[in-house]
Amino acid sequence: MTGSENKIHYAIHSVPGQVRAQNEDSILCCPELGLWVIADGMGGHQRGEVASAIAVAAIAASLRQQPSLEAAVHAANQAIIQAAKLEPASKGMGSTVVAVKFKGAEYELAWVGDSRAYLLTGNAIAPLSKDHSWVQVMIDLGQLSVAQARLHPRKNEITQCLGYQSLELEVGVLHGVLEKGQRLLLCSDGLHGELNDQRLLKLGMRGELDAAVLELISAANAAGGKDNISCALLMGEWVAVPTVIAPKLGFIKKLLRLKV
Repeated sequence: MTGSENKIHYAIHSVPGQVRAQNEDSILCCPELGLWVIADGMGGHQRGEVASAIAVAAIAASLRQQPSLEAAVHAANQAIIQAAKLEPASKGMGSTVVAVKFKGAEYELAWVGDSRAYLLTGNAIAPLSKDHSWVQVMIDLGQLSVAQARLHPRKNEITQCLGYQSLELEVGVLHGVLEKGQRLLLCSDGLHGELNDQRLLKLGMRGELDAAVLELISAANAAGGKDNISCALLMGEWVAVPTVIAPKLGFIKKLLRLKV
């Protein structure tokens, strides 16, 4: 019989991009919780930066108290709403988020808005998240193709975000297993808005994780870098180790013909 010794390898980075002076994205890596988060803030006067920072901190704080990533995202939503109530200048601030929580090779993925997660496997890329956005609604209704959505003037309009009081929060959730050789990509729209899926796959699977993340960000900057750019790449190292099971005492007695 065998067990497994599990380790997550990762690289994560965030930059302002080529156009915006302020980086309103926030990132978090917390291996002790098995947690990685990317949040893309919005709101004037640098309030987006505040909202995204609250989001990642609140998710981590919640997971130290309870195990559900979905519940932690709801807690982050409430934390942003409460912070906005305390300071009038923060009214209207919000954030998208994509987060993953691992327990061994199994993971829980959660997202709100248009920050995304992809699974990279060999020569294939598969979106794990589904945007909460106007263009995604049009795609679902058959009114837009994916190619048309990438160029649509309303492509940046989201239908869900953390911190929006007037709408019941809808958190996307997915459970899965990260297999050997696969990579999990988390990113803000500053990355996937500049690079198509095939470009994400090609660069995301190339070389070591650190180098791949830097190449992805560099390519997004080269393509225009119109928004803040954040991305994380994760992969697992699953090592089989022997597990020794002690025989039952009754078996030993019979084998040695011992008397109690």
